[in-house]
Formats: sequence, structure tokens, C-alpha cells
Amino acid sequence: MKFGTLYLIPVTLGDDNIHAVLPLNVIAQTQKLEHFVVENEKSARQFLSLIKPLKPIRELQLELLNEHTDDKTLPSLLKPLLAGHDVGLMSEAGCPAVADPGAKLVALAHQKGIHVTPLTGPSAILLALMASGLNGQSFAFLGYLPVDKAARTAKLKEIEKRAQTHNETQIFIETPYRNQQMLEAILSTCNANTRLCIACHVSLQDEMIATKRISEWKQSTLPDLHKKPTVFLLLT
Repeated sequence: MKFGTLYLIPVTLGDDNIHAVLPLNVIAQTQKLEHFVVENEKSARQFLSLIKPLKPIRELQLELLNEHTDDKTLPSLLKPLLAGHDVGLMSEAGCPAVADPGAKLVALAHQKGIHVTPLTGPSAILLALMASGLNGQSFAFLGYLPVDKAARTAKLKEIEKRAQTHNETQIFIETPYRNQQMLEAILSTCNANTRLCIACHVSLQDEMIATKRISEWKQSTLPDLHKKPTVFLLLT
């Protein structure tokens, strides 16, 4: 029997921009799927209601995969694929398998010989880099920094040094409800001449992307980043 395809579905950050940022073929492909692996069931159903799948949402099969999922249960998530059904993998927001537990399922799919197809959609990380004015030739995505205050400070000093040594843009994110603390940590830790780009709500109507030196940010009215998906970029 031929295996199904694992489709990696980008999820928009808001409800008002789905047709502006997702190509029609991505919407059409997602509409046809009946099996999904999702990070958050509530947000997945909300997103699918915008997609308008061909079958009623209540009839779709949604399996959960998040940071609390036991690795031993991953093979069970592949059963529809092994039975010949296509499956859509969805993060709570943004691109699946990037700073996201879905990466483990993608890795297992490759091991089983299952075809993996990433669907085109917005990546706040790449869009932020494009708009930052920082080095787009050499960059590193670091995902989430440590939550512990001391460890976070040490990591910020480490990546600032790396940015200076290699002329490499450092890109990282934070859980949205901790964004303001992250911004405060950056401003209190990094050198005055270091450039910081803050890219908030990328692709949404209230998008804010600005690059300033640390000294300039300290003299500015700081943006409200609380509970708003944000990408931080550093370069000396």
C-alpha cells in the first residue's frame, strides 16, 4: 500500500489575514485533508474554520502533539499515513517543526519512508530578517533562550559576542507572555551600540518592525509586546 503524505501547514498569526498570506493552493490542499496532528486543538479548529474544509470540522480526526507528548506515542500518530491517508501537521501558530515539537514527527516520518511536503506560507523569522536591515547573508536562528534570569543573561552575552565575532545576525523568540521581560533583559545586558530589531505581529495589520541600537531603544517609548508573537534579532 502506498503511504500518505505528511503536509506541513503554516498557521496564520491572526484571523484577518488568511487569504493575504496563504496561497490558494495551500488552502485548497488543507481543505481536502481529513487527518491532522495539531499542537493545540482549540486553535487548530479555529484555523480550520477559516480554511473551510470539505468535511464538517466535527468529522475531522485531530490528534494532539505538543511539548508534553510522550515520544513513545509518536508512532501512533503515523498510523493514518501508513494506511495511505494524507495528514496535515499544524503548530499552534506559524510554521510547524520550527521551534516546535512537530519536528519529532517529521523526523520519524522520514525514518519510515513517508513523504513530507512543506506548504508555502509566512515565516515570521524570515520576514523579520528581511525587514531588519541586518546581515541576511549570515544568520543563526536560536529558538527560545533560557527562562532562568541568570542563564538568559549569560546566553545574551554569548550570542552578542557571536554576532560580533562572526558578523552573524542572531535571531530568537520568546513565549509571547514573556516578551516584555525578554526585551528588558536585552536592554540591560547588551552593549549600547548593538543593533536590536524587534519584529512584532509580523504579517498582521498592526505589524511593527523596527531596528535601533540599544542606546536608542533605551531613549524610546518601548513597544507593548505582551502576548504578541515577536521575533528578536541582534547584530553588533
